[in-house]
Parts: sequence; structure tokens; C-alpha cells
Amino acid sequence: MSDPEEGWGWCALTEASEVEEEDVVCVTVHGHAYAVFNIGGDYYVTDDCCTHQEASLSEGYVQDDTVECPRHQGVFHIPTGKAMGPPLTRPLRVYPARVDDGRVWIRVPGQG
Repeated sequence: MSDPEEGWGWCALTEASEVEEEDVVCVTVHGHAYAVFNIGGDYYVTDDCCTHQEASLSEGYVQDDTVECPRHQGVFHIPTGKAMGPPLTRPLRVYPARVDDGRVWIRVPGQG
């Protein structure tokens, strides 16, 4: 059985200090936009683009462990990417993340 994450590697996104608690920032690496969240000191990274229509989730409203899309007010659960109701139907991609030496890192395909 093959590893579904074979060929994946860790990529540094930003300094952890750049993401204030209960906030989100957009970081673009290799042409891909990521939303980096700091929820109670835990860091999560998702795609920045809403799965419903093109809108930047880093411009959305963060409350507790959810983010509300600025376009149609759909809400995602940040740790799991789960779409919490209409108009959203597809989950948000969440990447494995860690903080090491003060930087937020994610595991992504093709970096390994």
C-alpha cells in the first residue's frame, strides 16, 4: 500500500509572531495562497480560497475555531475544514502544520 503523502515535504510559511491570536493572514508560496490561523496559540493552515466561490478567507471573520467567508457568509470549522452549512457544500483543505524555531511550517505536495 502506498503512502498518500509520499512526495510531500515541509515548507516554511511565515513567522508565528506575524499571526496574532484569534486572527488569520494570507501567505502565498510557490503561487499558492494559504490562510494561516492562530487559534488560542495553535496554528492551522488551509487554502485561502473559499470552496463555494472565489473569495479570500483571510479577509473573513474569525470567531473561536471558525472562519466566515466574506462573500456569502458561509462558515468553515478551521481545524477540520468542515463546511458548517449553506451555501457551502465542500470542505476546505487543511494542511498538516507545526511551529518550529518561531516559524509556521506546513506539509505540502512536491516539497519533499
